[in-house]
Amino acid sequence: MRGITKRFGAVTALSDVRLTVLPGEIHAVCGENGAGKSTLMKVLSGVHAHGSYEGDIYFDGAPVAFKDIRASERHGIVIIHQELALVPYLSVAENIFLGNEQTRRGVIDWNDTLRRAAGLLKRVGLRENPTTPVADLGVGKQQLVEIAKALSKKVRLLILDEPTAALNDDDSSKLLELIAELRDQGIACILISHKLGEITRIADSVTILRDGRTIETLPVRHSRGAEPELSEDRLIRGMVGRDLDHRFPDRTGYDGEDAGKVALTVTGWTVRHPVDHQRRVVDDVSLTVRRGEIVGIAGLMGAGRTELAMSVFGRSYGVYEAGSVAVDGRRVDTRTVPAAVRAGIAYVTEDRKTYGLNLIDTVHRNVSLASLPGMARRGVVDEHEERRVAESFRSSMNIKTPTVFEQVGRLSGGNQQKVVLSKWIHAGPEVLILDEPTRGIDVGAKYEIYTVVDRLAARGKAVLFISSELPELLGMCDRIYTMAEGRLTGEVSRADATQEVLMRQMTTDGSRGTS
Repeated sequence: MRGITKRFGAVTALSDVRLTVLPGEIHAVCGENGAGKSTLMKVLSGVHAHGSYEGDIYFDGAPVAFKDIRASERHGIVIIHQELALVPYLSVAENIFLGNEQTRRGVIDWNDTLRRAAGLLKRVGLRENPTTPVADLGVGKQQLVEIAKALSKKVRLLILDEPTAALNDDDSSKLLELIAELRDQGIACILISHKLGEITRIADSVTILRDGRTIETLPVRHSRGAEPELSEDRLIRGMVGRDLDHRFPDRTGYDGEDAGKVALTVTGWTVRHPVDHQRRVVDDVSLTVRRGEIVGIAGLMGAGRTELAMSVFGRSYGVYEAGSVAVDGRRVDTRTVPAAVRAGIAYVTEDRKTYGLNLIDTVHRNVSLASLPGMARRGVVDEHEERRVAESFRSSMNIKTPTVFEQVGRLSGGNQQKVVLSKWIHAGPEVLILDEPTRGIDVGAKYEIYTVVDRLAARGKAVLFISSELPELLGMCDRIYTMAEGRLTGEVSRADATQEVLMRQMTTDGSRGTS
């Protein structure tokens, strides 16, 4: 790609960008949110058609001009977008071959479809029946279906935009191993990832973008299989234009009169699967979070972390069987989301675009969504107060937007997450449940989110922090619970926690209970 410039109205998203990928190479592209990574890949894959940008693209040494994504796929270029493109009410197999149906004499061959789908699911490590509706899968498993869908095509250049953002460490490792296998088969891969450890682990080279421009291209290692010679700190310096000395803020601490008081108590919480009622997705879980404390929950995919959080918050997942929730020692009703909010509980979802935001509405209206009754006078929302609150959070949370009347869907991932946090902070909860709060966010924005979380704890809020990134849990949490197969398998203090200790307890048989 040479001299790629892409404009959206008066905004220049890409300016004279260049990118070279060798055959059989894993080439990482990294940069902060808004650097232009996804836009560049949309240009390459034909999402932004030839003629809508300036510059040239060469594939196998010949100039190409893709008018749409099918044109690029015919050349063997396949992109997996950061936003999943699956039909929820179709089966896994139907989604994998959507638009590329396996037919015999003009009729879909379902036996061949299911057989091929099963083989692809095995390659990506997803143990699900191909006939399972995609709607019944979590976001992590849906990402694996997307990857299986890409592998069903004759791919020569695979573009992966944040492929592991929805995966935990174990499943991410399996995926990276799969990408390495594809490289060994001669398939080139462009990897966009905010997880710098993945880049240094698997990439052969990396191109850094900043503010829509190519900053530099660096080798990660001098020979395949050798140890990486490019450090994460060097990558960060290229991405943000400065050194980031600390990944996590120093904990401020809370010294209020009620410091150490238990704010959230969950006792014997048990929930069954929404479809398979014989299966317990959360099994007899009991935990506590004190005021001013950040408590983590670690677990592999399917451990039940999100299911626990969603079911506690208004029983918005699964079928409740048993258990109780108390806030400040008082048992509270959490049978509905409004009841949970009234009880002082807030939940920041792992899927902000689907469940956390109204993407077609403005920043100021999204900020006020969870607290409209408090902004209303005689049943009518006070628009001046709504704007004042949004402007206040725009300043205090450093939300980068031209105006609070900007459509929230146009913001970067990090700024969208700040809007979600602003919405719940304004609701005035005593307990915040954060589910993958930094997923798909660049390293600079992550630090800002961590600072917000620390400020909340310093104000005496109780924070339950769910993350698939173990370094994040180790850097932010005072205590960490581990889960497996819907049960708690351990509780570790900050002083005793290491990645090895957590992984050992995360892979413990859940039937053994808490250790």
